[in-house]
Amino acid sequence: MLECRGLEKRAYDLFMQNLVKGTSHLGLGQEAVAAGFGTAMRPDDYTFCTYRGHNHTLVRGVPMTAILGELMGRACGLLRGKGGSMHLTSIQHGVMGSYAIVGAHLPIAAGAALSAQYRKTQQVTTAFFGDGTTNIGAFHEALNLAVVWKLPVVFVCENNLYMEYTPIEQVTAVKNPAADRAAAYGLKPILIDGNDVDVVYETALAAYEKARSGDGPSLIEAQTYRHGGHSRADPGKYRPSEEVEAWLARDPITNYRARLEKLGIDGETLGRIEADVQAAVDLATETAKESPKPPLEIAGIDVWADGGAEWRN
Repeated sequence: MLECRGLEKRAYDLFMQNLVKGTSHLGLGQEAVAAGFGTAMRPDDYTFCTYRGHNHTLVRGVPMTAILGELMGRACGLLRGKGGSMHLTSIQHGVMGSYAIVGAHLPIAAGAALSAQYRKTQQVTTAFFGDGTTNIGAFHEALNLAVVWKLPVVFVCENNLYMEYTPIEQVTAVKNPAADRAAAYGLKPILIDGNDVDVVYETALAAYEKARSGDGPSLIEAQTYRHGGHSRADPGKYRPSEEVEAWLARDPITNYRARLEKLGIDGETLGRIEADVQAAVDLATETAKESPKPPLEIAGIDVWADGGAEWRN
C-alpha cells in the first residue's frame, strides 16, 4: 500500500511540474483494494482494470520506473511512452490492460476467463471497475454469461461513491450498486470495507479458491473513497466537506500502520519500510526523468494489423 501511495503522490507531483501530459486518474485512498487482491493472486492470473489503474499495475510486479516513464511519455515506459496513464498493459505480469471506456473490459475479462477454463489452467481473471460501471449494459452482460458458463472470473466493484462527479446513489435504484444486484444472477452478495486490506485479502482468497475449484464467478463490492477529484482537472468541490473528512479518517494506510503497531510491530521497523519505499520512488522518478523520449520511428509499431485473409481467418 505504501508503494502505491508513494507512486500516486509522485505521479501528482510530476503532473504539476508539467511532466505528465494529458490528465491522470489517481487511486489515492483506494490502495487497499489493489494491494489486497494483488497479493492474493497467482503470478499467472489476469488483471483487467480501468483508467484508474496505476495501483493495480504496480501490485502485479510492474516496476515503478516503467509506470512513471509511461506517464511521462519516455522510452523506458511500460509501452515506450505510447499508452500513457490510461492504458497501462503488461502481458508479462498478467496485466491485460487499463481501459478508458467505462465497462468495456468486463466482457473481455470474461473472455480471458473462458480461455483459462478451456485450457484447464486454473488461472483466475479479476476485473476491477467503478460504481458507475454497474449501470452500464456490459456489466450485466458479462456477469450473466460468466454465471451461465461458470467462468473463473472475479468482478470487483470499487465503490468510491461517485461516478466521476455524480453521486452513485442519485442515479441507481439500489443502495449498493453491485452487491444488491448479485442475487439477480444467483450470486451471494458480498459487500466489504475496501479500506481494510486484511478484509480485502481474505475476501479475495475465498473468491479465487471458488473460481479455481470450478464454482464460477464472484461479484464483490468494496466500499472505498478517492482522496482527490475524479482526475487531475477536478478539484472535487462537489463533495461535502464532512464526508471527505470522515473518509480521510478511514485512510487505509494510516489505520493499517496503527493495527501493525498494536500487533507488536515496532515503529523503527515501520519507519524503515516507509523510508525504503520513499527511496524506491525517488530512484524510479530520477531514472524515468533521465530516459529519452521515444523515437518517432516507433509511432506506427504495434498499433494495427494488415487485415489480410490469414489475419481474418
